[in-house]
Amino acid sequence: MIVFQLNCGKGHSFDIWFKDGNTADRQLARGMVECPDCGDRKVGKALMAPRIGAKGDKVPAQNMAVLASNMRAQLAEVRRQVEENCDYVGDKFAEEARKIHYGEADARGIFGEANEDQHRELAEEGIEVARIPWLPRDDA
Repeated sequence: MIVFQLNCGKGHSFDIWFKDGNTADRQLARGMVECPDCGDRKVGKALMAPRIGAKGDKVPAQNMAVLASNMRAQLAEVRRQVEENCDYVGDKFAEEARKIHYGEADARGIFGEANEDQHRELAEEGIEVARIPWLPRDDA
């Protein structure tokens, strides 16, 4: 996984995780990434310095709880954004992803369930999908 800082055509900056650099380039070229602030699909990579840790870099134990809390908050925000901006298709995810990929359905963000075999088959067909760690809601 790799994170890139991106800018939209309206000047908003945001970070997105991708499987790898090639996946990022393909999704950006196809207009598949949109700004979470305004929905603009004219998005490009921002200039950023690589973060390379020194050998033996370790996070102090007292910071681990803070990092875990921040990660949980970020995953909760990802869930909120996905639920707010994408269509839930349930166990029809693989079928609907194929329809979108092959132009049989309108392009849009979707989320749902896919088993390991379905996920692998979609990837083999060149359909870009991602698994997101889905944390339960705190208010449940």
